[in-house]
Amino acid sequence: MNNPKAIPALQITVIGSGAAAMAAALTAVEGGARVTLIERGTIGGTCVNVGCVPSKIMIRAAHVAHLRRESPFDGGLSTTTPAVLRKRLLAQQQGRVDELRHAKYESILESAPAISVLRGNARFRDSRTLSVDMAEGGERIVAFDRCLVATGASPAIAPIPGLRGTPYWTSTEALLSDTIPKRLAVIGSSVVAMELAQAFARLGSQVTILARHTLLNREDPAIGEVLTAAFHLEGIDVLEHTQASQVSYANDEFVLSTNRGELRAEQLLVATGRTPNTQGMNLEAAGVTLDERGGIQINQGMRSSAADIYAAGDCTDQPQFVYVAAAAGTRAALNMLGGEAKLNLDTMPSVVFTDPQVATVGYSEAQAQHAGLETDSRTLTLDNVPRALANFDTRGFIKLVADAGSGRLLGVQAVTADAGEIIQTAAIAIWAQMTVQELAAQLFPYLTMVEGLKLAAQAFSTDVKQLSCCAG
Repeated sequence: MNNPKAIPALQITVIGSGAAAMAAALTAVEGGARVTLIERGTIGGTCVNVGCVPSKIMIRAAHVAHLRRESPFDGGLSTTTPAVLRKRLLAQQQGRVDELRHAKYESILESAPAISVLRGNARFRDSRTLSVDMAEGGERIVAFDRCLVATGASPAIAPIPGLRGTPYWTSTEALLSDTIPKRLAVIGSSVVAMELAQAFARLGSQVTILARHTLLNREDPAIGEVLTAAFHLEGIDVLEHTQASQVSYANDEFVLSTNRGELRAEQLLVATGRTPNTQGMNLEAAGVTLDERGGIQINQGMRSSAADIYAAGDCTDQPQFVYVAAAAGTRAALNMLGGEAKLNLDTMPSVVFTDPQVATVGYSEAQAQHAGLETDSRTLTLDNVPRALANFDTRGFIKLVADAGSGRLLGVQAVTADAGEIIQTAAIAIWAQMTVQELAAQLFPYLTMVEGLKLAAQAFSTDVKQLSCCAG
């Protein structure tokens, strides 16, 4: 009796080593494939190395410094001006980054015999073959059955005359700096700009933000208004509708020419978005179509215009969040193995780690109306939330957007302390197609910020100012 012929393992190549790449590689190996992972830089990608992890550590340290200097309880607690030892903070920050990179990326790759790691630059020869310029020298030709491009993105540089010749910062340099500049100018008004501007201000910089429009202008306008007011109270100068037309650097000082006059600063942070890392890969040779930003166009299954080439994460047109990248990488791997997995982003939550935090999910009122939906909404100010009153911090609001006919919850916008801890409950409620009446009837623990969701839902049918504590 003849033995059946062995079926060779599927050969999958993954370009990159961040969240999308790792999720895909591990899922593919679980499905029986052999994986070649190619990385040209540091293992782990943006999030753990120069993104989410170091920025949130820095933001937390800045928050602690701020509370030592100023809090709602200063009448009964003595304040102090903390000495900011940035080099020590940076060492602590980088120590945790190194620890997580090793635990969640390097050690996992080392212990996975079905994953081979190549260090070098990958370039497509055609739709089934890559050429890798190896870091140690020489060239390696890699053939694949399926390929995932997960190369991430890099800080975009605004085309401002004079900028490129100056020692400006992107978020990468800002997070790795061992000094706190006395005067910091920030060009940009989106997530990274807001988070780092406030962090540096709380660590001792005099910060000026140049916003082309308003802060977080793509969100509900009330969000930017609350953040702007909070920043002003902390001494952060927000220049709305302001653009730099020229940048120069001399005598250790930046000089910015703007439509509102001249601005001088010791350091300049440019945080104007991120650009997909797709240049120089010869993707056209593989038949991969890019959008106007240079991002890889993919369908709901993460497949590109080339049948056997997939893409996931920040190098595509997907929202640039690490949890989206990881989810996309997992689904891409399943599909490379013959599955039909899709990524539904309808209830994708997002968080901005300012103080107060900004968290959103689903439709804003304007987005819902643009989609042709008739809406009903309620905005609950935080002086109606017992936890906020107990904290003596009533900055912000919680807004619920519902379908006017059915009462089904469509979206939530929250600007509060711990908004990021609130928003997942809202996401699950939207996913479950709950109405605001059903949300209002749920049990929420008293003296939590998430109870604000219940109160906002109750506001559709009740004057919440007339409710007793813990009103069910």
